[in-house]
Amino acid sequence: MRKRLRQVFVIGLTLSLLGIGVPAWSQDDPRSCNDELPAGTPSYVVCRWLATPEEALEIAQFWLDNDGQNMIDADPQSPITIDCSEPGNECPTDSEGDGELHDVDSPDVPGVVDGGTPECQNGEQCYVDPSEVTAAEKSAALETPAGQAAQQAVAETTMRVWIDTELADDYQAGKLAEAAKKVAALAAAQPGVVGVRFTSQLGYNQAFATAEELEKFVAETTAALRAALPGKKLAAHTVVPILGCGADEACQAEMTKKYPLLDPERIGAWLARGYIDQLTLDTGHMATEYAAWRIDAAQAQRNQWIQVGARAWDAYAQISAEDASFASAGSAQLTEEQATQAIADRIATPLQSEAAETVTLWSRWQNDQGQVSRVYGEQWGPNTTWDQLKKLSSIRPRLATLYDPAHPEVDVATDLKNLSEVFGQVYLHAA
Repeated sequence: MRKRLRQVFVIGLTLSLLGIGVPAWSQDDPRSCNDELPAGTPSYVVCRWLATPEEALEIAQFWLDNDGQNMIDADPQSPITIDCSEPGNECPTDSEGDGELHDVDSPDVPGVVDGGTPECQNGEQCYVDPSEVTAAEKSAALETPAGQAAQQAVAETTMRVWIDTELADDYQAGKLAEAAKKVAALAAAQPGVVGVRFTSQLGYNQAFATAEELEKFVAETTAALRAALPGKKLAAHTVVPILGCGADEACQAEMTKKYPLLDPERIGAWLARGYIDQLTLDTGHMATEYAAWRIDAAQAQRNQWIQVGARAWDAYAQISAEDASFASAGSAQLTEEQATQAIADRIATPLQSEAAETVTLWSRWQNDQGQVSRVYGEQWGPNTTWDQLKKLSSIRPRLATLYDPAHPEVDVATDLKNLSEVFGQVYLHAA
């Protein structure tokens, strides 16, 4: 309860600075303790009993009655032990360590420093690096635009860094192993890189003809990256249009027919199997996709997050929302009032849904004709929308953006510094 209360409080406090109203909580909740809050407490601060005063009294009486006999009787359970000498019991003999007790903070095996590598005799390598990426490959990766940007982002900002790439084309060309090794080198070369986003619009606009092809791509790609990057996180971006339908059966039938590969059951299975650590759901289709059923963007978004929460996807992976609508050709054209409303609709709503933990915003991109769209002003000039986003400092860790170091606004160092004033995470594009 305290974690959720703190999250709601922080988001609410931030949004109140921008004049954004937060939906009221039900006053009919029998476990509500809002009446215990002092006068003048903001409406976004919510109190809820874990145990009501009556329940707390019963709990206290249970432990205190009879001079606290229940407390006395509540000894720790006896540990489960196995006698290896008893017939039928088999005890492993190949466990790590030397079978001896050691002082606190000392290594289990003499000569080995916990968290590091053993001290080898005669200079030979007596351990195996779990990563499949060689030192030469890491060195070469650091010379690429993405590698250099990763170094700067880690050294000069506080942003969490991901590598962003697209491996679907390489997979279909039969070059998955080579491409996975290349992107793995980028992620492994720079300490502090969290992981890799290996695909975008998964199953939405790529040339996977069947569900079987899509399944093989996800399984084989994540296996290759796990082998090359042990310990790093894997992320994917997609769209699941059926989630926006809510309970409208006609809408569900049409979305199933139109997007047969984007079955929520299939995507949920990827999460349950541990293929993907972070799943990003795009919201760009919501303004127009459901017009035939009179479902507007706000209702579609609400439907989506209710569905995500009901499916418990956030129990398996971090769920993120992605939005590109703040940017406009040249720079964002929103007034202060419009920017504030957009923040409420596209940032506050997903975060307060209790399903999305982060929101990824496209801050800059270039179309096929060379036209650049931005959230901020050209060459980092003044911009009202950007100024409003900078006010969200207390939820900055929940905001992410994508950045292409091969096409900077000014230069990589300047761009990353400015982006870090709004975003707590950055996805660096790697060609």
